[in-house]
Amino acid sequence: MKTVTALVLLLAFNFGFSQKKFKQSDVEKFQKKINSEYADAKTSPLMEEDLKTFKSLEFFPINETFFVNAVLEKATNEKVFEMKTTGTRTPKYIKYGTVTFKINGTDYHLNVYRNIELSKTAEYKNHLFLPFSDLTSGKESYIGGRYIDLEIPKGNTIVIDFNQAYNPYCAYNHKYSCPLVPMENDLKVAIKAGVKTFH
Repeated sequence: MKTVTALVLLLAFNFGFSQKKFKQSDVEKFQKKINSEYADAKTSPLMEEDLKTFKSLEFFPINETFFVNAVLEKATNEKVFEMKTTGTRTPKYIKYGTVTFKINGTDYHLNVYRNIELSKTAEYKNHLFLPFSDLTSGKESYIGGRYIDLEIPKGNTIVIDFNQAYNPYCAYNHKYSCPLVPMENDLKVAIKAGVKTFH
């Protein structure tokens, strides 16, 4: 009887948490896609002189440590707010929830947001915005922090792959206005993953 109970618990544990596995090919696909977007004059945020010589963005080495299965706790009674940007634009966002995850055994928390305008479109209705800064910001990575795109999950776990963290457009071109990373999303750890600083 004990064995059956143990087996049931084990199955419940395995299926109750939709733990996703790290796939290097997913990161390689992300790197290829972002490089092709930046190389194309129609979709590139790069300035004209940078576009002429552009070959590839610089990435940290792909590292499974920075692929995490986080717990998402949905926020309640949040109010829409205007997120500060590098320009005069103040797009409306709402805090969707908080993600909690471990890196090298230490717990970290970040807030995830929804863009009100984007969430009204079919393409972005499930889109979550995760801006963050960390101990590499202003050194190996962009001083203003980086972004990760996420999808609202079915359950309460969400995969965050920092290997797919990218820079705001204003890291490449001053004509863009980009959301500033909220203070509470500053991580006290070096996230040596994703896109590095440009130049």
